[in-house]
Amino acid sequence: MHPLLRVTSGQGDLALQVQSSCCEHGDRSTGPSATLTEGHAEPPRVVLRARGAGSWFMALAAETTSCFMSRAPHTAGPLALPSGHQRLEVTNGSSPAVFVLLGFSARPSLEPVLFVVVLGCYMVSVLGNATIVLLARVDVRLHTPMYFFLANLSFLDVSFTTSIVPQLLVNLWGPRKTISYAGCVVQFYVSHWLGATECVLLAVMSYDRYAAICKPLHYMVIMHTRLCLGLAFTSWFGGLTTSMVGSTLTMLLPLCGHNCIDHFFCEMPLIMQLACVDTRVNELEMYVASFVFVVLPLGLILVSYGHITQAVLKIRSAEGRRKAFGTCSSHLAVVSLFYGSILFMYLQPAKSSSHEQGKFIALFYTVATPMLNPLIYTLRNKDVKQALRHCVGALL
Repeated sequence: MHPLLRVTSGQGDLALQVQSSCCEHGDRSTGPSATLTEGHAEPPRVVLRARGAGSWFMALAAETTSCFMSRAPHTAGPLALPSGHQRLEVTNGSSPAVFVLLGFSARPSLEPVLFVVVLGCYMVSVLGNATIVLLARVDVRLHTPMYFFLANLSFLDVSFTTSIVPQLLVNLWGPRKTISYAGCVVQFYVSHWLGATECVLLAVMSYDRYAAICKPLHYMVIMHTRLCLGLAFTSWFGGLTTSMVGSTLTMLLPLCGHNCIDHFFCEMPLIMQLACVDTRVNELEMYVASFVFVVLPLGLILVSYGHITQAVLKIRSAEGRRKAFGTCSSHLAVVSLFYGSILFMYLQPAKSSSHEQGKFIALFYTVATPMLNPLIYTLRNKDVKQALRHCVGALL
């Protein structure tokens, strides 16, 4: 029998399970920074279970609305560390050389299937989004504010999925599930940055659709070149700023050697939960960032589409209403996919299977959503289809 010691941190948010193959007379420490005694045959295995899966912005949304949204609980029972991975001594303040991303290792028979699916979706995503960026650049008919912001969104999707999927494919393909400390830091910096940027960019695109439908005669005056460049810059720079602040505060936390994450990629809230010190300052920053970069953009989107709905209902002809709705239906579909994932994840009932379900939802918005976005805009947009046909015809 392997003795099991359950250690709970003072903050109540993190449960460490220290499992050892020690002799029965081995001493044990009851603190979160427990170290081995001479009686132990091997170092302890420390496994972090994330209370919820998802990218940083989804975690932020859940924190802000935690008063009425339930979050997935810890899965009962200890997780076995995949064979061949490093076991680190838990020493106060130390940072691990590698992190172990347990991901889908509990379902090894599923990993080859996921590898094929993820690889296929990633290739389609890169090809589709790169095509939109290229078309928006070379076709003069797409030199409008709408397609300028669409090109930004496509470039963002390629960058976001590329920051996660290659490492995911490596972990799905082989038995080792590790990522270097530097690689993990880069991953949560980039995902934090691009997640915040996408929230703001979707709000900017909704304002563009509001101006096009509610102020059609003044559209080009309102959405002039300098304003479009300024809005795009604000989106990217705002996301970068919150990433630098939040991720840097997280990186400075002592991890006490804890290096196992029950997820398939590194994200800021999960790294924060590895810390063995008080994280109230980090949590406060998360609350502020969640309000500025999640709640406010969503509110602006809802207000914009409220005005758009009123304007469309005032159009007398059915054909006019159809055309007006067609100009914003693609963006509305993308917004629904993005925020729908948030609502679906954090409105789940609090049960043991929610954590595993959260992984698959996270897989959907990190892999499937960037693939679907260019398909939505290509299949539902005449201008993009005409530009694509013109470009293919020129090549042939």
